[in-house]
Amino acid sequence: MTRVAGIDCGTNSIRLLVADVHPDTGALVELDRRMTIVRLGQGVDKTGRLAPEALERTFAACRAYATVIKELGAERIRFVATSASRDAENRQDFVDGVVAILGVEPEVISGDQEAAFSFTGATGSLPGDDRRLVVDIGGGSTEFVVGTREVEAARSVDIGCVRLTERHVRHDPVTAEEAEAIRADVRAALDLAAGTVPIASAATLVGLAGSVTTVAALALGLPEYDSEKIHHSRISAARVAEVTGMLLASTHDERAALPVIHPGRVDVIVAGALVLQEIVERVGATEVVVSEHDILDGIALSVA
Repeated sequence: MTRVAGIDCGTNSIRLLVADVHPDTGALVELDRRMTIVRLGQGVDKTGRLAPEALERTFAACRAYATVIKELGAERIRFVATSASRDAENRQDFVDGVVAILGVEPEVISGDQEAAFSFTGATGSLPGDDRRLVVDIGGGSTEFVVGTREVEAARSVDIGCVRLTERHVRHDPVTAEEAEAIRADVRAALDLAAGTVPIASAATLVGLAGSVTTVAALALGLPEYDSEKIHHSRISAARVAEVTGMLLASTHDERAALPVIHPGRVDVIVAGALVLQEIVERVGATEVVVSEHDILDGIALSVA
């Protein structure tokens, strides 16, 4: 067994997975999985730069993760950075800070690489060999990947819960005009994705990341977030629409009072739910299969 650490740093959160990887089967034995909301992408859509306070929040999380990695004795580390750091003019400040703390250089990967990692992580534990559309809704971008056991086509587009919230939301609760502006951006992005990825051709829609898992937790009526109950749950298109409608009608304080919504997602979950609903409707899916395994698992497997 090889002990590895994978770190996924996105627009909204930074996550760590320390796991043992079986050399023959590639099976992961999870030792530690954690997530910190750092909002690295704060203001990037508008300014094109990573804010100093966002960098410091991210570096603080990196220092905490370095302690965990050392305590568990991971032999190899891979740090992958996605949408926000791809877009930022001052991404070298981010790279230098990570190297100083963790001793590894963050790989600012392309959207296609991000999509491939997401697909590998999400489908590795799914039974069967049907054709799947894997959708990873992030803070700054969303990845669309079609394949069975291998990626056939992938596309990353610049729609994410943080980016769309910062771009369009000014009221509490979200107004009908703001919601329609978000939907319009999502539809335009879906047109772009469909030019590369046959998004309506897959038998199964698999949804990843915090917006999807939060919608699932709400749809399942969980009293608190429970990853075991959420993982591989099947949420009907009707329930996705119902939860999205509830979130649209809610105020920030009402969402904050719901234990299943992480405090760092309270202000962006409405946009995230709208992205999911538009995707479900566009591809004609009757349900979405929710996976807690995602890009982070794909990163860990790639290290080994």
